[in-house]
Amino acid sequence: MSMWSRRSFLFHPRCIAALLLAAAVPALLAAHQKPTGTDTPDPGPRTVRVAVCQTLCIDSDIEGNLRRIEYAVQDAAQKHADIACLPETALIGWVNPAAHELAQPIPGPLSDRITAIARQHRIMIATGICEKDGDTLYDSAILINDDGEILLKHRKINILPELMDPPYAPGSIDDIRAVDTPIGRIGMLICADVFKEEIVDAAAARKPDLMLIPFGWAADTSAWPRHGQTLAAWVSSVARRLHCPVVGTDLVGAVSSGPWKGKTYGGQSPVADSRGHILATLRDRDPEVRLFDLTVNHP
Repeated sequence: MSMWSRRSFLFHPRCIAALLLAAAVPALLAAHQKPTGTDTPDPGPRTVRVAVCQTLCIDSDIEGNLRRIEYAVQDAAQKHADIACLPETALIGWVNPAAHELAQPIPGPLSDRITAIARQHRIMIATGICEKDGDTLYDSAILINDDGEILLKHRKINILPELMDPPYAPGSIDDIRAVDTPIGRIGMLICADVFKEEIVDAAAARKPDLMLIPFGWAADTSAWPRHGQTLAAWVSSVARRLHCPVVGTDLVGAVSSGPWKGKTYGGQSPVADSRGHILATLRDRDPEVRLFDLTVNHP
């Protein structure tokens, strides 16, 4: 082939197209490769389906309370919830002195019953539960994954000791944590913890994507339903300070002993988005399971 023929061949339109395609292939392949390691981009916000399980708690009725918890969790699982959120001291009741004899260690026989429910229904569970550690009683909360493993335990810090004799022991602010899960980074507090700025600030420092707070929000019967507005205001305040959704799951029932004997847990569990807007509250003084699709940041 002559020099001129070779040049004519190289500048033929089909030849030029082939050369350009060959040069582009490596770049195209690289662009479609999945990044690995530290180069993985943040997947950004995602939607988590949360079931707020506002259950009736009868003080010391462990078997009955467990049955009601399982019904609520089963309902949540059948509606394809990612997590079922239960109230404070959901098995034994709040400021119930019998908890000194009825509570168990965590892990232990009672927490094992709840982890088995999570495993059976393949759903995460967050619940308040009385905890016995040696001779010490704590008002605690646990987060359980859908394999029945306890991922997180929080011990209530602001215990209101005047309401039970002997009182719960307080947890430590230094033990406040958040844990990464498949549905986001989750933190937990318990009821009156939200009254203390230093406790909420410590929770905010853990940078949760979702905050779960079991409540035993009680007042005189005559104060309901108005008292539910105060609960919603506290949940809204925490959401604004943490910049994440907050689920506040309240009990239904009544205080059976101590200075607050006869006061009512009125339900009205509130859910707030990351801006502190109350999305909804559950029914007044009545058990209910309601689902919320919440936007959270994926870990």
